[in-house]
Amino acid sequence: MKPYGFVRAVIIILIFGSVSCTATLEMQKKQAKTSRNLGEAYYCQGNYPSALGEFLKSETLYPGDPFLQNDLGLTYMSMGKMDLAVKSFKKALEIKPDYAPAINNLGTAYLNKKEWDTAIRYFEAVSENLLYATPHFAFSNLGWAYYNKKEYSLAEKFYLKALDINPNFINALVGLGKTYTVMGRSPEAVATLEKAVKDYPRLGQLYLELARAYTLSGQYKKALNTYEKAVEFAPDSAIAREAETEALKIREFR
Repeated sequence: MKPYGFVRAVIIILIFGSVSCTATLEMQKKQAKTSRNLGEAYYCQGNYPSALGEFLKSETLYPGDPFLQNDLGLTYMSMGKMDLAVKSFKKALEIKPDYAPAINNLGTAYLNKKEWDTAIRYFEAVSENLLYATPHFAFSNLGWAYYNKKEYSLAEKFYLKALDINPNFINALVGLGKTYTVMGRSPEAVATLEKAVKDYPRLGQLYLELARAYTLSGQYKKALNTYEKAVEFAPDSAIAREAETEALKIREFR
């Protein structure tokens, strides 16, 4: 074979090899996305083991998908596997450093690990991201972190920031109500939690927190009625047991 003929043959082989690799990668990406979509459907149904199976299958096909890594993190977090959740969220951010939902979710994983200062660092970062569509999530999470650090004035500040953006955001309403209760500001606690109950009238946790605010303000009859509501809307739960115990204390000492 003449030299130019050999060179031409090598070039053709390289071109077809490159095209073949590209086609294979695109096929893998397509299959990975199909598995990811199925996993997301299982996740929305609360079927976390099946979701995890599909996400792991997707990861073997194409691990460089930041949305998949975020999905994996959410699934691990829902299954109580916080260290694995942190690992997956960090992978998502290695691939896409400006992926705001993953930053917020990473902070949430640290909240669940009770690593308040680390969580705060991530929530502060995402709250400053002007492209993040739901900053009230980050502000409310900051409120919860500071609440747990017993820095109640800062907790109030961030819950109010969240409510400035979304006045009906349930997490911020509950958090602000709890903050006012622990600060001894019963009128504000009652007003905040009454609004929450009006907006979400079937959540037992809200009635439990409102009953505590009524108790703090000395409105014992309202407190007892509201504890009963907590039991009604969250029967056979930890919320119901707490409500029954606290109602019994009022009956014994009043």
